[in-house]
Amino acid sequence: MSEEARSLHRSRSVDRLIAFSDGVVAVAVTLLALPLVDLAPKEGESVWTMVVEYRGQIISFLFTFAVVGIMWMAHNRILNGISAFDGAVFWLNTGWLAAIVLLPWVSALYGESEWIGDGPAYPGVGMLYWGVLALISFFGLGISWHLRRKPSLLADPRSAAGRRGEVRGLAFGLYFLVIGIMTLLAPAVAAWLPFGIIVLSIWLGSAFRGRGAEPVEDHPNPTSAEEIS
Repeated sequence: MSEEARSLHRSRSVDRLIAFSDGVVAVAVTLLALPLVDLAPKEGESVWTMVVEYRGQIISFLFTFAVVGIMWMAHNRILNGISAFDGAVFWLNTGWLAAIVLLPWVSALYGESEWIGDGPAYPGVGMLYWGVLALISFFGLGISWHLRRKPSLLADPRSAAGRRGEVRGLAFGLYFLVIGIMTLLAPAVAAWLPFGIIVLSIWLGSAFRGRGAEPVEDHPNPTSAEEIS
Protein backbone atom coordinates (compact mmCIF):
# COMPACT_ATOMS: atom_id res chain seq x y z
CA MET A 1 0.00 0.00 0.00
CA SER A 2 1.39 3.41 -0.98
CA GLU A 3 2.17 6.13 1.54
CA GLU A 4 -0.56 8.28 -0.01
CA ALA A 5 -3.11 5.53 0.52
CA ARG A 6 -2.03 5.19 4.14
CA SER A 7 -2.61 8.90 4.70
CA LEU A 8 -6.23 8.73 3.55
CA HIS A 9 -9.09 8.43 5.99
CA ARG A 10 -11.95 6.31 4.74
CA SER A 11 -15.19 4.62 5.65
CA ARG A 12 -16.12 5.36 9.27
CA SER A 13 -13.69 8.29 9.39
CA VAL A 14 -15.69 10.08 6.66
CA ASP A 15 -18.92 9.46 8.54
CA ARG A 16 -17.39 10.84 11.72
CA LEU A 17 -16.08 13.92 9.89
CA ILE A 18 -19.56 14.62 8.53
CA ALA A 19 -21.19 14.03 11.92
CA PHE A 20 -18.66 16.29 13.67
CA SER A 21 -19.16 19.05 11.08
CA ASP A 22 -22.93 18.85 11.37
CA GLY A 23 -22.68 19.01 15.17
CA VAL A 24 -20.50 22.13 15.10
CA VAL A 25 -22.88 23.86 12.69
CA ALA A 26 -25.86 22.92 14.87
CA VAL A 27 -24.21 24.46 17.95
CA ALA A 28 -23.23 27.61 16.01
CA VAL A 29 -26.74 28.29 14.71
CA THR A 30 -28.12 27.71 18.20
CA LEU A 31 -25.73 30.31 19.60
CA LEU A 32 -26.99 32.78 17.00
CA ALA A 33 -30.20 33.08 19.02
CA LEU A 34 -28.50 33.87 22.34
CA PRO A 35 -28.50 37.68 21.84
CA LEU A 36 -32.30 37.50 21.48
CA VAL A 37 -32.91 35.56 24.69
CA ASP A 38 -32.84 38.59 26.98
CA LEU A 39 -34.96 40.82 24.72
CA ALA A 40 -38.29 41.69 26.31
CA PRO A 41 -40.73 44.61 26.14
CA LYS A 42 -40.32 47.31 28.74
CA GLU A 43 -43.15 47.71 31.23
CA GLY A 44 -46.22 48.97 29.41
CA GLU A 45 -44.54 48.61 26.02
CA SER A 46 -46.09 46.51 23.25
CA VAL A 47 -44.17 43.60 21.78
CA TRP A 48 -44.22 45.28 18.36
CA THR A 49 -42.48 48.34 19.76
CA MET A 50 -39.81 46.02 21.11
CA VAL A 51 -39.47 44.30 17.72
CA VAL A 52 -38.96 47.64 16.00
CA GLU A 53 -36.47 48.77 18.65
CA TYR A 54 -34.37 45.63 18.32
CA ARG A 55 -34.97 45.05 14.61
CA GLY A 56 -31.23 45.07 13.92
CA GLN A 57 -30.58 42.05 16.13
CA ILE A 58 -33.64 40.20 14.86
CA ILE A 59 -32.90 40.78 11.18
CA SER A 60 -29.25 39.86 11.70
CA PHE A 61 -30.27 36.59 13.35
CA LEU A 62 -32.80 35.62 10.67
CA PHE A 63 -30.50 36.51 7.80
CA THR A 64 -27.44 34.80 9.26
CA PHE A 65 -29.46 31.69 10.13
CA ALA A 66 -30.68 31.47 6.52
CA VAL A 67 -27.20 32.02 5.07
CA VAL A 68 -25.66 29.39 7.35
CA GLY A 69 -28.39 26.97 6.29
CA ILE A 70 -27.57 27.54 2.63
CA MET A 71 -23.83 27.19 3.27
CA TRP A 72 -24.35 24.03 5.30
CA MET A 73 -26.41 22.50 2.50
CA ALA A 74 -23.66 23.19 -0.05
CA HIS A 75 -20.98 21.96 2.36
CA ASN A 76 -22.95 18.81 3.18
CA ARG A 77 -23.41 18.10 -0.53
CA ILE A 78 -19.64 18.16 -0.97
CA LEU A 79 -18.84 15.96 2.03
CA ASN A 80 -21.55 13.45 1.10
CA GLY A 81 -19.84 13.04 -2.24
CA ILE A 82 -16.50 11.85 -0.84
CA SER A 83 -15.44 8.32 -0.01
CA ALA A 84 -12.17 9.38 1.65
CA PHE A 85 -10.38 12.51 2.83
CA ASP A 86 -6.79 13.56 3.32
CA GLY A 87 -5.04 16.15 5.47
CA ALA A 88 -5.85 19.03 3.11
CA VAL A 89 -9.59 18.33 3.24
CA PHE A 90 -9.42 17.95 7.02
CA TRP A 91 -7.72 21.30 7.62
CA LEU A 92 -9.79 23.20 5.07
CA ASN A 93 -12.92 21.77 6.70
CA THR A 94 -11.57 22.76 10.12
CA GLY A 95 -11.06 26.32 8.87
CA TRP A 96 -14.60 26.34 7.49
CA LEU A 97 -15.97 25.24 10.87
CA ALA A 98 -13.88 27.80 12.77
CA ALA A 99 -15.32 30.61 10.64
CA ILE A 100 -18.84 29.24 11.19
CA VAL A 101 -18.26 29.29 14.96
CA LEU A 102 -17.21 32.97 14.73
CA LEU A 103 -20.52 33.94 13.18
CA PRO A 104 -22.63 34.16 16.37
CA TRP A 105 -20.27 36.74 17.85
CA VAL A 106 -19.88 38.72 14.62
CA SER A 107 -23.61 38.55 13.91
CA ALA A 108 -24.40 39.90 17.39
CA LEU A 109 -22.06 42.86 16.85
CA TYR A 110 -23.55 43.53 13.44
CA GLY A 111 -27.09 43.41 14.76
CA GLU A 112 -26.33 45.80 17.62
CA SER A 113 -24.54 48.29 15.37
CA GLU A 114 -26.97 51.14 14.68
CA TRP A 115 -26.34 54.45 13.00
CA ILE A 116 -25.53 57.17 15.49
CA GLY A 117 -24.71 60.59 14.10
CA ASP A 118 -22.14 60.25 11.35
CA GLY A 119 -21.47 56.55 11.63
CA PRO A 120 -22.33 53.17 13.10
CA ALA A 121 -21.87 52.32 16.76
CA TYR A 122 -19.12 49.88 15.79
CA PRO A 123 -17.22 51.22 12.77
CA GLY A 124 -15.99 48.45 10.49
CA VAL A 125 -18.29 45.76 11.90
CA GLY A 126 -20.02 45.41 8.53
CA MET A 127 -16.71 44.60 6.85
CA LEU A 128 -15.94 42.10 9.61
CA TYR A 129 -19.32 40.38 9.26
CA TRP A 130 -19.25 40.08 5.49
CA GLY A 131 -15.55 39.22 5.58
CA VAL A 132 -16.25 36.19 7.79
CA LEU A 133 -18.99 35.04 5.40
CA ALA A 134 -16.54 35.45 2.52
CA LEU A 135 -13.96 33.42 4.43
CA ILE A 136 -16.47 30.58 4.88
CA SER A 137 -17.14 30.61 1.13
CA PHE A 138 -13.44 30.58 0.29
CA PHE A 139 -12.80 27.61 2.59
CA GLY A 140 -15.59 25.78 0.76
CA LEU A 141 -13.95 26.81 -2.51
CA GLY A 142 -10.67 25.34 -1.28
CA ILE A 143 -12.27 21.99 -0.44
CA SER A 144 -13.96 21.79 -3.85
CA TRP A 145 -10.77 22.84 -5.64
CA HIS A 146 -8.78 20.13 -3.87
CA LEU A 147 -11.37 17.43 -4.58
CA ARG A 148 -11.41 18.30 -8.27
CA ARG A 149 -7.67 17.71 -8.38
CA LYS A 150 -7.86 14.50 -6.38
CA PRO A 151 -10.88 12.67 -7.82
CA SER A 152 -9.77 9.50 -6.02
CA LEU A 153 -11.31 11.03 -2.89
CA LEU A 154 -14.75 11.18 -4.52
CA ALA A 155 -17.29 8.39 -4.39
CA ASP A 156 -18.06 9.20 -8.02
CA PRO A 157 -15.04 10.73 -9.81
CA ARG A 158 -17.34 11.83 -12.64
CA SER A 159 -19.35 14.03 -10.29
CA ALA A 160 -19.60 17.73 -11.08
CA ALA A 161 -19.80 18.58 -7.38
CA GLY A 162 -16.21 19.85 -7.23
CA ARG A 163 -16.69 22.26 -10.11
CA ARG A 164 -20.05 23.40 -8.78
CA GLY A 165 -18.57 24.03 -5.33
CA GLU A 166 -15.69 26.03 -6.81
CA VAL A 167 -17.97 28.32 -8.80
CA ARG A 168 -20.40 28.86 -5.92
CA GLY A 169 -17.62 29.42 -3.39
CA LEU A 170 -15.84 31.95 -5.59
CA ALA A 171 -19.03 33.78 -6.62
CA PHE A 172 -20.45 34.09 -3.11
CA GLY A 173 -17.08 34.84 -1.53
CA LEU A 174 -16.43 37.73 -3.92
CA TYR A 175 -19.98 39.03 -3.55
CA PHE A 176 -19.71 39.00 0.25
CA LEU A 177 -16.46 40.96 -0.01
CA VAL A 178 -18.13 43.51 -2.28
CA ILE A 179 -20.91 44.02 0.28
CA GLY A 180 -18.36 44.38 3.06
CA ILE A 181 -16.40 47.02 1.13
CA MET A 182 -19.60 48.87 0.32
CA THR A 183 -20.48 49.04 4.04
CA LEU A 184 -17.37 51.21 4.35
CA LEU A 185 -17.83 53.28 1.19
CA ALA A 186 -21.60 53.52 0.69
CA PRO A 187 -23.60 52.06 3.61
CA ALA A 188 -26.95 53.09 2.08
CA VAL A 189 -26.17 51.02 -1.03
CA ALA A 190 -24.77 48.12 1.01
CA ALA A 191 -28.07 47.81 2.87
CA TRP A 192 -29.74 46.64 -0.36
CA LEU A 193 -26.99 44.39 -1.69
CA PRO A 194 -27.91 41.30 0.42
CA PHE A 195 -31.00 40.89 -1.76
CA GLY A 196 -28.59 40.12 -4.58
CA ILE A 197 -27.67 36.90 -2.81
CA ILE A 198 -31.08 35.50 -3.75
CA VAL A 199 -30.59 36.46 -7.40
CA LEU A 200 -27.06 35.04 -7.42
CA SER A 201 -28.20 31.76 -5.87
CA ILE A 202 -31.02 31.35 -8.40
CA TRP A 203 -28.73 32.21 -11.31
CA LEU A 204 -26.05 29.73 -10.24
CA GLY A 205 -28.64 27.01 -9.71
CA SER A 206 -30.07 27.58 -13.18
CA ALA A 207 -26.61 27.61 -14.75
CA PHE A 208 -25.68 24.21 -13.33
CA ARG A 209 -29.06 22.68 -14.07
CA GLY A 210 -28.57 23.79 -17.65
CA ARG A 211 -25.31 21.87 -17.74
CA GLY A 212 -26.96 18.79 -16.32
CA ALA A 213 -25.10 18.95 -13.03
CA GLU A 214 -27.40 17.39 -10.47
CA PRO A 215 -26.87 17.65 -6.72
CA VAL A 216 -24.69 14.91 -5.32
CA GLU A 217 -26.64 12.28 -3.44
CA ASP A 218 -25.42 10.46 -0.38
CA HIS A 219 -23.01 7.72 -1.33
CA PRO A 220 -22.33 4.77 0.92
CA ASN A 221 -18.70 4.85 1.91
CA PRO A 222 -17.19 1.60 0.61
CA THR A 223 -15.57 -0.68 3.11
CA SER A 224 -13.05 -3.36 2.31
CA ALA A 225 -10.11 -5.08 3.90
CA GLU A 226 -7.74 -2.70 2.15
CA GLU A 227 -9.36 0.46 3.48
CA ILE A 228 -8.18 2.32 6.52
CA SER A 229 -10.88 2.84 9.14
